Amino acid sequence: MQPSAPQVSIVLPTYNEAGNIELLIERTLAALGNTPGGVEVVVVDDDSPDGTWRLVAAIAGRDPRVRLVHRRNESGLTSAISRGIREARGAWVGWMDCDLSMPPEDWPQLAGALADGADMAVGSRYVPGGGDVAHSLAGRAFSRIINIYAGLVLDWSIKDYTSGFILARRDVFERIDLRGDYGEYCIDMLYRAKKAGFTIRELPYLCVPREAGESKTAANVWGYLTRGVNYVTAVLKLRFS
Repeated sequence: MQPSAPQVSIVLPTYNEAGNIELLIERTLAALGNTPGGVEVVVVDDDSPDGTWRLVAAIAGRDPRVRLVHRRNESGLTSAISRGIREARGAWVGWMDCDLSMPPEDWPQLAGALADGADMAVGSRYVPGGGDVAHSLAGRAFSRIINIYAGLVLDWSIKDYTSGFILARRDVFERIDLRGDYGEYCIDMLYRAKKAGFTIRELPYLCVPREAGESKTAANVWGYLTRGVNYVTAVLKLRFS
């Protein structure tokens, strides 16, 4: 028998996160366990060589709130999130990075924003109370520059265009699909959602160093510059399309 649809679905896109995923699922379920209507966690794993998917399969076998989507012939952050959105059954759908740099304990404040009427809630490093102690000075500078640039060119009311810590009503994704290869998907999605008339509320969170494993973000200045080209191009396409 198919269980009733939960109120909240949290999508966790993983690749080689065996050192973090069990604790992340545990903390996510603990944070949202009292949500009226219930919660589910949908892990979309790109056939991680470190066996992340095996750990998730074991959890799913004993907890019906956890589901695994094991992708063997696909890869990529944006497509993994999109697959998770399609698989999710909740009225509200969200996602976050899976390295524990984003605190799952903050999910209730994002859910509270939707309960108060917002269409989308964004965990933000760049509103009062937010911050970033996870990245190097170069990484923090790169992120700030990209976000200031996006705000000046697109819409200054959005402060953290590259957040990746999102919870939104399902009908947002019925109108706004995810496009892009990596972090630029978030710039594209937030701006198009705002232009479509959806209400977006940013809430502060503190980005902290990952618990285990290797970062997927750029490792040096050259990496930031290479990725920055994609961000700049995405912003310009949105502005002039």
